[in-house]
Amino acid sequence: MDELSSITDDTFLGSRSHSNSTSSHDYEMIASDGLAAAYGVLAVVALVQIIRIQIRVPEYGWTTQKVFHLLNFLVAFLRALVFACLPEIQHQSPILKAVFLDFPGLLFFSTYTLLVLFWAEIYYQALSKPTDTLKKTFIGINALVYSIEASLWIYSYSGDTARVVAGRQYSGIFLALVSFLAAIAFLLYGGRLFFMLQRFPIDSRGRRSKLQEVGLVTSICAACFFFRSCMVAWSTFDHAHAGLDVLGHPFLNVLYYSGAEIAPSALVLYILRKLPPPRSSSADAEGYEALP
Repeated sequence: MDELSSITDDTFLGSRSHSNSTSSHDYEMIASDGLAAAYGVLAVVALVQIIRIQIRVPEYGWTTQKVFHLLNFLVAFLRALVFACLPEIQHQSPILKAVFLDFPGLLFFSTYTLLVLFWAEIYYQALSKPTDTLKKTFIGINALVYSIEASLWIYSYSGDTARVVAGRQYSGIFLALVSFLAAIAFLLYGGRLFFMLQRFPIDSRGRRSKLQEVGLVTSICAACFFFRSCMVAWSTFDHAHAGLDVLGHPFLNVLYYSGAEIAPSALVLYILRKLPPPRSSSADAEGYEALP
């Protein structure tokens, strides 16, 4: 009787363990598929916006507005692809896995710091200050960020386990710092432009809508990058319980990517949904070229 009871208990425990494992796997797949679908929707929205702009003003080339939407499309498309194939990516070589998981985040940084560049150009132009070096600075900063992160990938996965752990921590600290500085940049230049627009006459053309646009986008992007910085830092120093981009933490992945990329991107794309005016005059053309 005791043997039968023991066998029954073992069978029950084994069945429950298998059930829990299956349930956990289901949650992981649901989270990955849900994130892939959300990013897929963002990719379609950004692509549709590019097409709408092209139809509206086909005579213009690649303006800041088009480049911004193109980068949004690339980020969302790559993220959708990664989450759709996440189980397969988890079994790739460590350096290839790092590239798949980290590169879209770097591209996200470039996408939204493009807005900082645009606002900085407007601000300095309004003060009659030179803006020639701003674009070069933007490109230089992005090149430096990509180069350092690529170097950390190579360092991490060209040695023993201790180097892998150290490299992962260095990378996490670096990305957290980059996100923190991006948030500061949004507050600095978005805030400057916001207060400059406040000083314009009340009846200035488009003042109210532009003021609201700059204020909302600044708040959303600054909060997004601060949130990103905190989450990446937490994951770096407590990887066992807060590891991101792994199948074992589906709810943490949903929280992180929803707060750091999906929700901010959706809100910014909605706020900046306005199409450029048709090219009916030189004034309209100049105004469009200044739009983000």
